[in-house]
Amino acid sequence: MENNYDKEQIIFFAQELCRYAGEDGGFSAAFLEKLFGDEEILEEFVFYMKNGNFACRARVEGYTAVDVMVWQMDHFKARLDRDNSGTRQNGDRMVLLAFDTLLDMRKDPQKYIGRMQGESGTDYPDKY
Repeated sequence: MENNYDKEQIIFFAQELCRYAGEDGGFSAAFLEKLFGDEEILEEFVFYMKNGNFACRARVEGYTAVDVMVWQMDHFKARLDRDNSGTRQNGDRMVLLAFDTLLDMRKDPQKYIGRMQGESGTDYPDKY
């Protein structure tokens, strides 16, 4: 990995991100295990850690963490309106969930691609 960050710095950053996102130690441990198991997404995460932005180099079937986050924002609109999703005004949670979903996509991309292409927010007639 071409950066100046060691494993302990990545672990600390990820644990703090999980804490800010309201996730517990179990989620943090599972996230870190998946993260260190995928070099490409790990490099994207380190880029985010260093720059506070996405490089969009890590892709699963063409989708990036930003694509996942946009889908999640659209998908969570109904819950955001009710403020029960834990994501309202918590950008750390949205970033964390985007990386976590991208890592999960690596194992079963079609499951998530189907959701991303078929599920949307509530901003269209006859949704409910």
